[in-house]
Amino acid sequence: MEYNIALQFEDGVTGFIKCEADETVAEAAYRQKFNIPVDCLDGACGTCRCHCESGSYDMHPDMYIEDALTEAEAAEGYVLTCQMIPESDCVIKVPTSSEACKVGKSVFKGKLQQLNVLSESTIHFGIEVDNPDALVFLPGQYVNVSIPDSNETRSYSFSSIPSANQAEFVVRNIPNGKMSTFLSDTATIGQEINFEGPFGSFYLRPLIRPTLFLAGGTGIAPFLSMLKSLEVSGAHHPVRMVYGVTNDFDLIEVEKLEEVKQNHPWFDYRTCVAAEDSSHERKGYVTSHVDNEWLNDGDVDVYLCGPLGMVDAVSNWLDSSNLKPSNFYYEKFTPSEQ
Repeated sequence: MEYNIALQFEDGVTGFIKCEADETVAEAAYRQKFNIPVDCLDGACGTCRCHCESGSYDMHPDMYIEDALTEAEAAEGYVLTCQMIPESDCVIKVPTSSEACKVGKSVFKGKLQQLNVLSESTIHFGIEVDNPDALVFLPGQYVNVSIPDSNETRSYSFSSIPSANQAEFVVRNIPNGKMSTFLSDTATIGQEINFEGPFGSFYLRPLIRPTLFLAGGTGIAPFLSMLKSLEVSGAHHPVRMVYGVTNDFDLIEVEKLEEVKQNHPWFDYRTCVAAEDSSHERKGYVTSHVDNEWLNDGDVDVYLCGPLGMVDAVSNWLDSSNLKPSNFYYEKFTPSEQ
């Protein structure tokens, strides 16, 4: 048995290692040249103390001493990687930078295999990666995609899932934008295009309570990845979404949301458009179309991906409603950085 372990570093870089049965995380990391903090290897110093955000593992109290990890810390999910033996895939937050651990950023080379204009404001493209087995990420994360024939990159969230044949992205078509101009005017199927990553702490955690997705514009992309992943794994709690855009033509991939809704009773969604001249049945911003029931009296995990203004508006809305969700995860972007 072998498990995928995601190591989340403080600088946003995510490294993935494979941990074999009865192997500690520290042993697996060093075997794969990830120099995560460690010292005594006996559960005595606490140097390798990290936080396990998801997954199951074996780490009995007799494996370490109280000075290295208290009972209260262990109950909160803190672990000593020198004693932690995974029993499933895990996500572990490492309290240091990837550079300090000598973890290099992964570069993936590939070829453009899909290119579709979804609307006058949105482009979808897919990259066939040379080494697809090495492409591992958490649904919701992003990569830096290189603009061919330049030294510049643009940050885009995956709209596909890790097991897909291609890495797919849904991005905004920005007038005169360098990546937009490339995709719209000069890109050709089969052309080499590379990206680096994955990055980011915006990713789907295990569903342990009702969950609310709030998407703005091309912020729908990471949620497509999350929903596709949930279709594979299943969901034991309701997942609701409000997807808002500025203009009618900005609404894209709604048919995919409808497909998930029709096939899975745990999912429901609605869309809204902000423009006053819209013909859409729901106008305004996403916060106007969230049912109180969906907030579950605060026992809810809220995920938000959208422009800067939207993130601020939703944060203010939650504050003014005196409702603090169990968790509030968000990703914000500017026009040149999705």
